Amino acid sequence: MIIQSVLTTLALAAGVFFLAVAALGFRRLPDVFSRLHVLGVIDTLGAPLILLGAAIYLGPQLAAGKLLLGLAFIAITSPLVGHLLARAALESGLRPTLIENPDDIPARFGKSAKPLRTREGR
Repeated sequence: MIIQSVLTTLALAAGVFFLAVAALGFRRLPDVFSRLHVLGVIDTLGAPLILLGAAIYLGPQLAAGKLLLGLAFIAITSPLVGHLLARAALESGLRPTLIENPDDIPARFGKSAKPLRTREGR
């Protein structure tokens, strides 16, 4: 019983952590394509860990099996949905935000953003 509680707590805490990080990234990232990456984090890490934690908490029951089937469904359909959304965005005329000069990052995304290193600057 204690192992079940510990596993439930770990899975739920990890799922909530990934959902919180993804929410921050979704708010902060500049364009649709970057935000689709966050969607992938939510689909592959956040939601499945929460479903897994709930299934562990319920134990061997029919409801736990349904949660695991939902987890499998998310794992199978998530890449397809991300691909279709990106393709629809491209076909509607949206283009990814490109940064020509890494030194422009703080000006475009706020002072807390740090410039990327270039290959010459390593």
